[in-house]
Amino acid sequence: MRHFLKETDLSAAEISAVFAQAAALKAARGRATASDLARQSWGLMFFKKSTRTRVSFQVGVHELGGLPVMLNADDLQLSRGETVADTAKVLSRYLHGMVIRCHEHALLEEFARCGTMPVVNALSDFLHPCQFMTDMFTLAERYAPGRPEQYAASLKGRKIAFLGDTACNMANSFVLGGAALGAEIALAGPAGYEPGAEVRAQLKADGLKETFTFTTDAAAAVKGADMVYTDVWVSMGMEAEKAERLKLMQPYQVNAKLMALAKPSAYFMHCLPAHPGEEVSADVLASPQSIIFDQAENRLHVQKAILAHLAAHRG
Repeated sequence: MRHFLKETDLSAAEISAVFAQAAALKAARGRATASDLARQSWGLMFFKKSTRTRVSFQVGVHELGGLPVMLNADDLQLSRGETVADTAKVLSRYLHGMVIRCHEHALLEEFARCGTMPVVNALSDFLHPCQFMTDMFTLAERYAPGRPEQYAASLKGRKIAFLGDTACNMANSFVLGGAALGAEIALAGPAGYEPGAEVRAQLKADGLKETFTFTTDAAAAVKGADMVYTDVWVSMGMEAEKAERLKLMQPYQVNAKLMALAKPSAYFMHCLPAHPGEEVSADVLASPQSIIFDQAENRLHVQKAILAHLAAHRG
């Protein structure tokens, strides 16, 4: 049984294969019918609000020939005290796989441990691996156009600057996934918001070196970058910290002045939703360097490839 809870649940060879399959699925969309999930039902369980994740997974399961079963966590007996273990055991009798967007990463791990079907992390407070895979695929389309078998290799040595809250789930995914792919991850944010012990422990557990750098100097992180990335400064559940975070993060706003320090060919990326005027200026969002909507579209294609890969290894 295979799961996708973190970037390193896929080997380098598997990431390359997923990228190649995503490219094939993207090229064939609307012209060919996929059947990777034919006669299968996949649950989509959401504890957090969602636009891109929810729609892309629901459409993706459907386009692979499966039935997406939407599960609002508040409507389940989980919300009334049923255990994660019992829920996983029961749903495993009905479904062929689960996609879960939740708060605690431990819930995903327990669900995978207690159930008997593949589990996909559609976001936890610790990691956002499907978004990371999509981001890397979107970059690789530009570095190895027309050669999807070279997508993963084309990312090795690329400098990616991540600005703002570098202790967030998206930053953790770049730390972990970047180390696995051989990319150079340069993080910049306020002191106290650097990657924490949990992601460092995960690197060690996966046998990966700490190849990322952290600085409080935004310009130093962005200098010579192939891609500049940011995420919202106030994530869901952190609204009480909003005033303090907006003040502390202001020096890390991605704007035209900062983008000018990256390579002339550099791209700007954001996992969305964005807040123009906060973590990124409106002009950067609308600039030719911004590829945010290509990212958003590619969630569908990459996630379809991940689902197909897990289904093929279900046993």
